Amino acid sequence: MAHILLVEDDLTYSRIVKTFLEKNSFEVVATTKVKEAQNILNTRKFDLIIADFRLPDGTGMELLQWAKAHFPRLQVILITHYSDIRIAIKAMKLGAFEYITKPINPDELLATVKESLSHKSEERKAEPVKETAKVQKVAPSSGYVTGESQEAEKLEKHIHLVAPTDLSVLVLGETGTGKELISKRIHEFSQRKDGPFVAIDCGALPKDLAGSELFGHVKGAFTGALDNKTGHFESANGGTIFLDEIGNLSYDVQIQLLRAIQERKIRKIGGNKEIDIDVRIIAATNENLTSQSGEGVFREDLYHRLNEFTLYAIPLRQRKADLEFFVNGFLAESNERLNKTIKGLSPEVWEIFYNYDWPGNLRELRNIIKRAVLLSSGDKIEKEALPLELYDSGFLADRPAPTAAPVFQPIASTPSLASSAPAQDYKTQWKEQEKELIQRVLQDTRFNKSKTARILNMDRKTLYSKLEKYGLE
Repeated sequence: MAHILLVEDDLTYSRIVKTFLEKNSFEVVATTKVKEAQNILNTRKFDLIIADFRLPDGTGMELLQWAKAHFPRLQVILITHYSDIRIAIKAMKLGAFEYITKPINPDELLATVKESLSHKSEERKAEPVKETAKVQKVAPSSGYVTGESQEAEKLEKHIHLVAPTDLSVLVLGETGTGKELISKRIHEFSQRKDGPFVAIDCGALPKDLAGSELFGHVKGAFTGALDNKTGHFESANGGTIFLDEIGNLSYDVQIQLLRAIQERKIRKIGGNKEIDIDVRIIAATNENLTSQSGEGVFREDLYHRLNEFTLYAIPLRQRKADLEFFVNGFLAESNERLNKTIKGLSPEVWEIFYNYDWPGNLRELRNIIKRAVLLSSGDKIEKEALPLELYDSGFLADRPAPTAAPVFQPIASTPSLASSAPAQDYKTQWKEQEKELIQRVLQDTRFNKSKTARILNMDRKTLYSKLEKYGLE
């Protein structure tokens, strides 16, 4: 008797399909969510998964990718709507056996199920006799999309290459490209997967307390140290520590970090006892650490210790082939969060998305999808739900000068700027304009930093980092 896992959140539909399959001599276990399905698959053996594409905590595509990574011979059939057929075809490229559309035709379902099980049986017979390999059960990468572009495939290959080692990894990439997700994926495919994953935003660490946050302190080590504190390195023992925006660490903390990497020991602030640590370090930055080390801002020896293997987080504009994967993932997430049922994007919106450069990368795409889902009243996102700057190139140039502080937007280079300034000056001009804008908004808000961060469309920790960077504190 074949064992089938049915993943469908519509309980009425699920009950009908389950009853029908059981009457045809299949054993069926039903569940409603991706995570529940993964837990069940880790404890029991199944021959087939039948999963709805749209699920409360993810998509059938995510479950497909996870299942193929952990149980390669397990067949998957997706249930989808006609509007999702393009997605279903992509799913077949990723290893799905077939897709069936709602409303389900019972005869079609039964025939597809039998065909998939027959195909699996033929695969098993064709396999040469060999020792069964142990399957590494890995926690799913929440929010991580592998993609199918050439760049994405190369990145995934490198992740799988470096993950089983204990090399320190440096993840480089622009803001919003998902560097933390890449780091989590390395951890999940490593020998440390059962240990903790501790993520630290070095840009948000207070300069005077960064050493204490990372390495801990003993009671009385400094004013305000009222008790012993366990640092992040000690908390990550046996696992992985992810240091985002590593270039923001002060020189003194860099020395402590270098010692921790070299000797695999830490000493709490104010303490005299050394603590052994077993931690893998993954660092990330959107800064040029090579130039910083040359300028004496970042220690060159620390840079080489961290950079045993480099990965590059790909800007969204360079992986447009994966745009649909990201859009549908963010769409499902926004529907769940906002209690909406938006089914997709209009053809006009798709064209806008493919023509846009996405300077804010995945973070920008996620926010725009969430906003559009909130504003949409139909079953698809239309052009009217998008910010003007996505499709109106004259939006920033043509609008009148604001009387209040403007919302921070990327400042497009004009023809006069392009002709009058050499390429190496662009970064300097950008920094000057950004600094001036922050100063102006701070003055307009009477130096209310929370309000300033909201107006500039950035979180507070980013604002604090820029205030320090530009000496505006």
